[in-house]
Amino acid sequence: NTSECEKYACCPLPPYLEDSGCVIEEDDNAGRPLRDVCFHLLKLYSDRSYELDQLLDPRSVTSDPLDFRLSWHLWEVLRALNYSHLSQQSWGVLNTSYAAQLESEGLWEWAVFVMLHEPDTQ
Repeated sequence: NTSECEKYACCPLPPYLEDSGCVIEEDDNAGRPLRDVCFHLLKLYSDRSYELDQLLDPRSVTSDPLDFRLSWHLWEVLRALNYSHLSQQSWGVLNTSYAAQLESEGLWEWAVFVMLHEPDTQ
């Protein structure tokens, strides 16, 4: 709750933005600043209802917004820990995006495995 000129530390930026200084990168879609995935995990630890969409955004880990590897695996770990407040739409996008990424790499068997986690059976 300090003003812009009274900040004493830089925002926790994703690793690929660390060398850019104290810059707040804005998310084009929601207008939220990008944060490091570790920051989001700490927020989730302190508040179990913390929004999972920010945590699972690939840009909190990598500069490639289409790289869903860590996001999908992290979501599976969180699901195992009984975090279930990700919307069905976001869950579906995460599954299909990661499956498409695997399929484009020729790993269609693993893409099928990912799609078996789809919440909508139809």
